[in-house]
Amino acid sequence: MKKLMKGNVALAEAAIRAGCRMFAGYPITPQSEILEYLSSRMAEVGGQFVQTESELAGISMVMGAAACGQRAMTSSSGPGFTLKQEGISYLSSAELPAVIVDVMRYGIGLGDIILGQADYFQATRGGGHGGYCLPVLAPSSVQENADLVYRAFDVAEKYRTPVIVLSDAAIGQMCGAVELPPFRDHDIDQFDWTLKGRDEAHPNGRTMTDRMYYDFGYLEYDEHIRDRYNEMKEKEQAWEEWEAEDAEFLLVSYGISSRVCKEAVKLARAEGIRLGLIRPIAVWPFPQKAFDRFNGTVKGYLAVEMNAMGQMVEDVVLAARGKTPVYSMATGRVIADSEDVVRVVKDILAGKKEVF
Repeated sequence: MKKLMKGNVALAEAAIRAGCRMFAGYPITPQSEILEYLSSRMAEVGGQFVQTESELAGISMVMGAAACGQRAMTSSSGPGFTLKQEGISYLSSAELPAVIVDVMRYGIGLGDIILGQADYFQATRGGGHGGYCLPVLAPSSVQENADLVYRAFDVAEKYRTPVIVLSDAAIGQMCGAVELPPFRDHDIDQFDWTLKGRDEAHPNGRTMTDRMYYDFGYLEYDEHIRDRYNEMKEKEQAWEEWEAEDAEFLLVSYGISSRVCKEAVKLARAEGIRLGLIRPIAVWPFPQKAFDRFNGTVKGYLAVEMNAMGQMVEDVVLAARGKTPVYSMATGRVIADSEDVVRVVKDILAGKKEVF
């Protein structure tokens, strides 16, 4: 049965249904409904909710819960997501599964509480020091807000890694019909690596720390890191193709911008332009396999995204492997207009726009 829900609320309820029983976070627009909803809902299912004194405290509490095997989540936006980076880095180094939701807004520094897709670089490049990557899932609807956070907990435990759900203000604040996933039980004691107090093998208790020091030598750890991320790159690519099979030109977009691009595809095809769309569902690992199908066979890619200079476009350039020209349409704090997208495509096909 479908329900009419706000995107942030649908995400929060889906996390509960995925077995999340610990949330620690701090309010910030445009994600505060997640925290507000869970402040009462978590108690109803016997979980723990903490409105923390800061974002750093929130991610640190999630780390403690994750080390004990609990399904734990935090959420934020913009500058709050930045403040969580130290804790996310530590989660990555200890290889602890957790879900971090970033409902993106616009701008650097304090930014602004308006629509935007400004956190792509930070989410897909690891965000912290030392070099690491995290699976990053990018919903484009209220339904996917629910579906992808539900999936994120499984991915996190499969690879023992934090996973980011990279939503945006428009998706989080809009209302839509959603079919919620079923409730799942989660056994906090199922993993052999979690903290369980003292036992015969660990009479003084166990310590959770950086796996570089805890489980590996330096050379073995380097190999472990490469193998781990290469497996993610191979197995966790996810994307949607929209009218792409016979396309002469392809848009590339995610989140709220991709919804406009689907309309642009319809408008262009009504005018006889064979336009299509590749929509990354996972923006890390970026869907290289999708582009390998079209590289050298289409006239170009146009990356459409809501930030000032273009961020995802750099991954599109890499995915094109030098075989297909790539163009950028960075719309800043304004959601792209479908007619404008078609107009830009026409300019590109007429040779009036330079490659990125």
